[in-house]
Amino acid sequence: MQWSLYLLILMGQCCFFTCRLYEYHFIAENKSWYEAQRYCREKYTDLAKVFDMTDMSRLRNSTQNQGEAWIGLNNNTGGNRTWHWSLPGVEYIQNDSSWNLNGRHNEPPGNCVRKRYQQADLKLADVSCAFTTWFICCDEMKQDKRFYLIDKFMNWTQAQSYCRSQYTDLASGLDQVDGEEMKALFTNSTFRAWVGLFRDSWRWSDGSDFSFRYWDMQLFNDEQSNKTCAMTLLNRSGKWSSDECDNKKPFFCYDDKLILIKENKTWKDALDYCRELYKDLVSITNGYQQRWVQETAKNADSPYVWIGLSYKCTLGLWLWVSDYVVCYKKWATEGKTEGCDMSVGVDRGGQHEWFSRRNNETYNFICSKQ
Repeated sequence: MQWSLYLLILMGQCCFFTCRLYEYHFIAENKSWYEAQRYCREKYTDLAKVFDMTDMSRLRNSTQNQGEAWIGLNNNTGGNRTWHWSLPGVEYIQNDSSWNLNGRHNEPPGNCVRKRYQQADLKLADVSCAFTTWFICCDEMKQDKRFYLIDKFMNWTQAQSYCRSQYTDLASGLDQVDGEEMKALFTNSTFRAWVGLFRDSWRWSDGSDFSFRYWDMQLFNDEQSNKTCAMTLLNRSGKWSSDECDNKKPFFCYDDKLILIKENKTWKDALDYCRELYKDLVSITNGYQQRWVQETAKNADSPYVWIGLSYKCTLGLWLWVSDYVVCYKKWATEGKTEGCDMSVGVDRGGQHEWFSRRNNETYNFICSKQ
């Protein structure tokens, strides 16, 4: 087959690859949260964790049950709260210079964050989530991100729900809330507005730091110290509440289809290892898969983690080991170098971007099980 014809065929194999990197399983047995956790760890990977609304739809579609069911979120941290951005996949990185500790105007510190938009004062202030103010939504559905100032007075949770229903989420990440695009919103005005930063003491059973929360605020009270395990309310659009962990109910497990191999190998040796013992080096064809991969990569022992993307000199393009061309991309700003001996490693830290690395370098790697 001529290379030009082969290339045309490959170009048609772009973004339709729908391999699931994880699966949900509904277990219709009544168990306490801890019994459910043991069951999931023995049979699958762990109690279910949820990354975003797409996951919530998958979770609900995996059962016809309309009652309550445990998920893997719990509040057994002794009240140790940590900060999260509302938009899934955006990690909070401490930056003390971004905070205005005097910006509360004699209000006590709270668990949600507003920002004062004024040329001389662009600092964050943590205030009560019950405070009502304007807010800023981000729309990531377009190729270029867009931001919208919503001049309605809502508390933080109401603002988050509004942004998720009308756009994507509350503006999240310092690159968004401090970015150039934001300046157009306050050129001729001064205002305070909610952004997508909050803190809580809830953690996922498997230790991951997914920030997505889907509380039913009519039923959920974060101060109920005896209700420290989370459940999804399948008869209320899947929204979440909490209950005492000893109560018995059905539950959701998740089964991870990825495995991190903490051995340093060249890219070719990593590929051979995955194909011999599992299926292949992992391919990433959309943002959901990228976010699941980067959660796995955080636990690596090497600075980069090999994935199944390499440069093919004969074709002059990057190809996944599955023969799919690259549609979804997460290259670092200066991380892409094309060459016959180059493949891709995901950065273990930071924003988990892609970097070209020489094939003879040795790193941990991620295999897909199916």
